[in-house]
Amino acid sequence: MGCLVSTPKDFGGNRRRPGNIGEVCVYVPGLRIPKPVDFSQSLGGYLSKNLVERLSALRTRIVVMAGQEAPTITRTRRRSATQHGGSTLADLHQALEDYLPVLLGLVKDGSHLQHKVQFVWVNQEDDAEETTICNAWYEVLSVLHLMAMLSLSQANLLLLSRTSADGYQPKVSEESRKASIDIFLKAAGYLDCAVRHVIPNLPSELRRNLPVDLAEGVLRALCLQALGQGNDIQLGMAIDSAKATLAVKRRLACEMVKYWQQAQDNIMNLPLTNGWGVKHRLFIKWKYIEARAAAYYYHGLILDEGNTEKSHGMAVAALQAADEYFKESKKASEAFNAALPLSRNPPLWGAIKYLSEKIPKDSSSKVRINRDLYSHEKIMETAPTLPDFALALKPDEFHLPPADPSWDEENAKHREHGELPAEG
Repeated sequence: MGCLVSTPKDFGGNRRRPGNIGEVCVYVPGLRIPKPVDFSQSLGGYLSKNLVERLSALRTRIVVMAGQEAPTITRTRRRSATQHGGSTLADLHQALEDYLPVLLGLVKDGSHLQHKVQFVWVNQEDDAEETTICNAWYEVLSVLHLMAMLSLSQANLLLLSRTSADGYQPKVSEESRKASIDIFLKAAGYLDCAVRHVIPNLPSELRRNLPVDLAEGVLRALCLQALGQGNDIQLGMAIDSAKATLAVKRRLACEMVKYWQQAQDNIMNLPLTNGWGVKHRLFIKWKYIEARAAAYYYHGLILDEGNTEKSHGMAVAALQAADEYFKESKKASEAFNAALPLSRNPPLWGAIKYLSEKIPKDSSSKVRINRDLYSHEKIMETAPTLPDFALALKPDEFHLPPADPSWDEENAKHREHGELPAEG
């Protein structure tokens, strides 16, 4: 069903791991970098020289670009983000899009060619330095994963706050926020496609032995992370809008809790033992706690609008919970940034900037007022259950493209010479 070779990290120095990745709004848990493969040796006896050379040229372009630019992409710098970083991401993403239809010819209609090539990728989250698998579906999976990671990197560059014209308050434009939501949904779409339409094509043994950064749980967690961060941007825009009601903000915050909780459920039991993987888990933990702080804050404000002792007591408990989760989220943020590779938070903006000012102030004042009104026994000591809302953000639908037309020409030539059975 295909060879599988993993090389431990002790055996080579091919993996590029920066010690510091700079400012992080969107954590990208390590890019997977392709290593060269020899298509002519493995496919020369089966395909025309032109098609072999085309496959080789398309993949070599990705190998060169990814190898040169991956360190630049992971080390974000706000000043160069939109110039060099943005174009690099777009060019590499385009190279992957150009390669995918030609690659898919190797798996079209269950082709025997899918097992002929040894595809090699360097991993970031797995203990193995690199993994070689003789299955073209592994290559498709790796391409989709890299497309998603480039999208998350692009979103991170868009959301790194820039000093405004007055030189004082760092800001992220509304245009950048809206664009980032679209990018998050695209990234989620690539990952959703990988889970639903690519992994099922791999033999069960290979699925069990995939590098951990391609494990189904990691891909699902990344998909949910993208949706959760898109939801976070929506909440920030709602906070800035005079038209958005408390109910709308609470709903968005409660949905965000569900995205991050599901992301954590998918990743918590996976063997993420090295820096990138551990840091990924810490990022999801931090964002989950932060989302709970936001949700309890808005839930508390709505409960406080009630006219009963019970509702005011529940409001106090919810706001207390918001304050505790907010304090905990700051510790979780510090733990994330201290984990290798080191990182730091950009200046606060959006939902978290607003909430960092409002949660401590409002929870303190509401608790003080209500405790003056009601006896301690009437105040709920445990936080009320958050409302359960259906999740609104969904991944963009991404479908694998049809195999490049050159494969139809190739198969026609083989049938003409009696080398392939006619289709149908």
